Amino acid sequence: MTDTYQKTATVTKAPVFSMAQVAPWVIAVIFLMVLPIAFGSNSAITIMNQMMITIVFALSYNMLLGQGGMLSFGHAVYMGVGGFFCMHLMNIVEANELPIPLPVLPIFGGLFGLGLATIVGSFSTRKAGTVFAMISLGIGELIAACSVIIVAFFGGEEGMPGDRTYFLPFFGTEFLRQIEVYYLIAFWTVLSALLMYLFSRTPVGRMANAVRDNPERAEFLGYSARWVRFFSFCGAGFFAGIAGGLFAINYEILTETNLSTTQSGIILLITFLGGVGFFFGPILGAIAFTLLQSVLSLQSEIWQLYLGALFLATVMFFPGGLAGVLMMHVPAARMGRLGWLVGPYLRTILPALIGIAGLAALMELLFHVRHSATGDTDMTLFWVTFDSHSILPWIVAIVATVGGIWLARQGAPKLRETWHRANTPGAAKTTGGAA
Repeated sequence: MTDTYQKTATVTKAPVFSMAQVAPWVIAVIFLMVLPIAFGSNSAITIMNQMMITIVFALSYNMLLGQGGMLSFGHAVYMGVGGFFCMHLMNIVEANELPIPLPVLPIFGGLFGLGLATIVGSFSTRKAGTVFAMISLGIGELIAACSVIIVAFFGGEEGMPGDRTYFLPFFGTEFLRQIEVYYLIAFWTVLSALLMYLFSRTPVGRMANAVRDNPERAEFLGYSARWVRFFSFCGAGFFAGIAGGLFAINYEILTETNLSTTQSGIILLITFLGGVGFFFGPILGAIAFTLLQSVLSLQSEIWQLYLGALFLATVMFFPGGLAGVLMMHVPAARMGRLGWLVGPYLRTILPALIGIAGLAALMELLFHVRHSATGDTDMTLFWVTFDSHSILPWIVAIVATVGGIWLARQGAPKLRETWHRANTPGAAKTTGGAA
């Protein structure tokens, strides 16, 4: 009887990982493998490398903010010091011809970031909220100031350069080409993301969510909120150091800007843009931010203004970020009602995009008129060259702004009504229609 029960239990035991959990990782690996085939230029590969480094960095920051509820204004220092340590190791390998392969370099960056996070986390994680945020800001400013003072480690204002080609070849690969560096960074990106995902499924990762939501209740259940925050903080420092090692491999130089508060603010923006409440949110934020930064910086001198406006709009109207917007459609998708929203979306979003484009055109016109050289009246906007001092472009921009926003406001009530019906079980598609 017992043997039969044990055999039945063994047969019916649920798998550790379901196909739905494994499939996204397999798809991601295949996608990263074929991506350089579609975009094979060195500039495109460089952008993709930066995108993957930012993904690892943003996911490490989400371990603090999204999982542990720790708002940090100095997370860039862990990526920075990990990268600087890797640069020193590059120079040591070059000087002493050490038999170390390049693919293991990010491990050393992660361990150095872990060491610093262990020291800082021993006292910063005693409190959460504003106290933790202010401590992180102070530590960030302190180390950023040390980057100019401690020249032996940080290289001063000139930074710390290195050369990745002096490492021992890895199965005949010397990493002289960008495509070789791409696959190395892709491997570490997938591995780091997988490890961070698995960490979020551990008891410590689960308790980090509980400490974030209700630390008093977690303490009542017998868990130390401080130690849970500490372990999450150390893990975030480790993976931020890995991102720093990948940055050192890709760019072969680090400067004081890699430690600055600006970098910490950027990763905060990226994480919020993608969505702090979801694991894949920072991935979406890193992809969107890198693409916007790469494209907008080539098209406009005031691209940072657009990014700031996007961040403000995300915080005010879409606090769940891009991931939150996607997940909002899951109930309607499960009921097979996404088609209901296509028409209202087109009638609302397309005019809104036209209005936003018109507003951006007005800002670009104003910037060009005020800052262009004397006699320089020609400007190119939306692939069209025209005279910025002529009245016609201004009229077109104003009409597009006012008309687009007005049409979007007209379509918004219908969109809200259709959205409510699409997400309500048993609701009809239209008033008086069949369910």
